Amino acid sequence: MLRIADIRNGPESAAATRRRGDAARRPRLGATLNQMPRPSLAAVLGGGDRRSIGRSNEVAALVLAHRERFSELIACLWSDDPLVRMRAADAAEKASAQYPALLEPFKAELLGLLVEADQQELLWHLAQIIPRLSLSAGERQRAAGIFRSLLKHRGSLVKTAGLQALADLSRHDAGLRSEVMERIEAALRTGTPAMKARARNLLKDFQGGLR
Repeated sequence: MLRIADIRNGPESAAATRRRGDAARRPRLGATLNQMPRPSLAAVLGGGDRRSIGRSNEVAALVLAHRERFSELIACLWSDDPLVRMRAADAAEKASAQYPALLEPFKAELLGLLVEADQQELLWHLAQIIPRLSLSAGERQRAAGIFRSLLKHRGSLVKTAGLQALADLSRHDAGLRSEVMERIEAALRTGTPAMKARARNLLKDFQGGLR
C-alpha cells in the first residue's frame, strides 16, 4: 500500500525509507556487553547449564575495559545462585590473570571467602586467585593451611588446584618449598590422573628453579 511519504519522495526514496525502517527493527546479532544497555553482571552470568561457563569470558573482558565494575563482579561471588558464583569466580580469575592489582582492594573479603566456600567450582578458582594477592607472612600461612585441606577434597580438580596453589605460594615463601616438593612427589605416586599431570609440570618448575 502506498503511503504519503512514498508519493512525496518517489519510488526510489520510498524503498530506501523502508530499508532503513527494517534495519532499525532488526535485532543486532552478536552484540557484546559493551554495545548493550548496562545489564547487571549477575543477570549476565546466570542461567543455562552448570557445565557451561556461560558469558564469563565476556564479563572478564568487560571488567578489564571498565575496571570500576570489578567490585560488582566480586560481589557476585556471594550470590545465592551457584551458577552466578562459579561464573563470577571464573571471570574474576581470568581478569586478574591479566591485571592482578584488581584483586587488592578485596583481599580481606577473598581470604574470608576462601575459609567459608564449599562449592567446588568456587574453590578451584579461589585457589588460582589467592596466590596473586600481596600477602603477609601470616596471611600466606593461613591460606596455605586451607590449600592443604583441599588436597583431601573429594574432587580431583579441587585437589589439583590446591597443589598448584601451594606451589604458587611457595614462589614467595622459601619455607614452603620443601613441603611442596614432598607433596608433588606424593601426587606423582598416588594422585589422581589430573594431579599426576599437574605434579609433573610442577616438578619441572622446581627442578628448573621456580620462576
